[in-house]
Amino acid sequence: MQIQGFSFGSIRIDGVTYECDVIIQAGQVRKRKKKPSKKFRAGFGHTPLSADEDIPWTCRRLVVGTGAHGALPVMDDVKREAKRRKVELVILPTPDAIKILHDGSEQTNAILHVTC
Repeated sequence: MQIQGFSFGSIRIDGVTYECDVIIQAGQVRKRKKKPSKKFRAGFGHTPLSADEDIPWTCRRLVVGTGAHGALPVMDDVKREAKRRKVELVILPTPDAIKILHDGSEQTNAILHVTC
């Protein structure tokens, strides 16, 4: 899997441009489904990442890209669940998260926010 480009609002992975948040799991890319987290939006001013979502926990390290400016809130329940599962949770602005992903690891999954 190769991330070829990122700009506010889009990311290019393996020749395909996505204009939505993505989840990378075992080298496969899919759209992040934020609906389970929308109920928390009022408390954050933005739809956060919550443990209610389909998070790709089958890994040793989960990289969360928090957007171009690092504005995606990651709820404490996600951090607690990562700790419980013994998954290293790396939370960085998306450009920095992409750099980590370029280093590569077969045991790394990711959630990448493409705006804010």
